[in-house]
Order: sequence, then C-alpha cells, then structure tokens
Amino acid sequence: MTPEQRLRLLEDKEAVRGLLLRGWRALDGKDFATWIAGWTPDAVLEFGPWGAVHGRDAIRATVEEAEAAYPAMQHHILNLHIEVNGDAATGIGYMWFVATGADPADPYAMGGPYDWEFRRGPDGWRVARQRLGVSWTTGRDPLRNFP
Repeated sequence: MTPEQRLRLLEDKEAVRGLLLRGWRALDGKDFATWIAGWTPDAVLEFGPWGAVHGRDAIRATVEEAEAAYPAMQHHILNLHIEVNGDAATGIGYMWFVATGADPADPYAMGGPYDWEFRRGPDGWRVARQRLGVSWTTGRDPLRNFP
C-alpha cells in the first residue's frame, strides 16, 4: 500500500468515526434532524424489539418517538472498529445507552453490540444499515420503549 493509499484509508476511517460521534451527540441533544442526516435515504435500522425499520423517515420517526420523552440521554460507542473497502465500509462496536425518566435517580441503561454498513456518496459517508442487539439492561424503563 502506498503512503497515499494509507493516508486515504486513515482519512476514510476518521470520517466514518466522526459521522457516528457527531450523530450520536446530536441524538443526545434531541437534534433528530442532524442525527438522521447522517443516514442514507434507503437506510435500514435493525433493533430487536422494533424489528427492521426501512428508510430514513421511518427510522427518524421510530427513534424520535422512543427517545423524545426522556429528559436526558447518553449514547456511548465503545470499542469501535472500522473497515473500509472503496466506497463501502463496515463497523462494529458496543453501545452503552443511559436515559433518565421521571426519576433521574433511577436511570435506565442497556448495552449490546453494534454492526454497521456505511456508503460513501456525493455528500460523504452515511450509515446504510445499523444492527443493534441488547446484551444487558439495568434499571427500569418507565416508558417501556426498549426491551
């Protein structure tokens, strides 16, 4: 691999990482428009209790409905690993989600594996598919939006 190819690979990996981090910070701030802008129009979100949700509009509506009622949320992406192959990329990592309901002293948390597919288009990298599994939960989900 030439130095130019290695540099391009590093730039692509950092662009994908930045896409995820900007998106999840926007989600935590309830800026659903900014968050969903990081997805392709034909994206698919697969999450156990919801099944597969197809299309950017449906993904936004599903997530906004599930998370909008929480006063505060934090989405953490841990152990992120990205592989780039031209204009496609894959990623794996872990989720640690914490949300407060009516009683901030009793937060709900869950964690599990992420599995992503990304595509590069005219506007840069976007999420094309996200699979999310739940390995554990703690606390009480008063809104019963999650498993």
